[in-house]
Amino acid sequence: MKILVIDVGGTHIKIGVLGQKKQIEIPSGLKMTPNKMIAAIKKIVVDWKYDVITIGYPGLVLHGNIVAEPHNLGHGWVKFNFREAFGLPVKIINDAAMQALGSYHGKRMLFLGLGTGLGSAMIIDGVLVPMELAHLPYKKGRTYEDYVGLAGFKRLGKRKWRRHVIDVVKKLKVALEVDYVILGGGNAKLLTKLPPGCQIGDNANAYRGGLRLWKKTDIYNSQK
Repeated sequence: MKILVIDVGGTHIKIGVLGQKKQIEIPSGLKMTPNKMIAAIKKIVVDWKYDVITIGYPGLVLHGNIVAEPHNLGHGWVKFNFREAFGLPVKIINDAAMQALGSYHGKRMLFLGLGTGLGSAMIIDGVLVPMELAHLPYKKGRTYEDYVGLAGFKRLGKRKWRRHVIDVVKKLKVALEVDYVILGGGNAKLLTKLPPGCQIGDNANAYRGGLRLWKKTDIYNSQK
């Protein structure tokens, strides 16, 4: 079975399938709707061979269904019928949860995605637990995402942004009692120091997570 993996982000959408030499990126942004995304993807993958599709979505996904519109894309994602649009079986998962799934190597792990926003997920002894920590209050009436997402980076500058990332990681690691923290997303590479028990993840892990989602293991129980 060949799996097409679509990793939807607020800045880019990455597309990959086993056998292709590399992932393809297309721009996204505030005007990107599901119809526009599918039209763009179909033009790219017209000659690709795949049987099923995984979509990593940057927003709330419950029992494999999108239940809230994204903050950094266009509208129309809730109740959109991706299976009908593609004509193939589709599994949808939160994008951070998908990258967490591909990053996991045992015990209790917290994944934080430092990209346009702040993605979050945990895996506890092999069971995936998607989370929505980004919009919880953090400081001065602002949220975690306001400080460690892209808007926070632009507002604070690199040095202060790094300080807040370290602070957020330390707080969440203690509060959630995890063994280690994986930092993914495009801005993770901007960090020069990491707190103990923290490591930078490979963005390719999102693709690996999209593949793992179709495998019959306990690691995706919460997505059924």
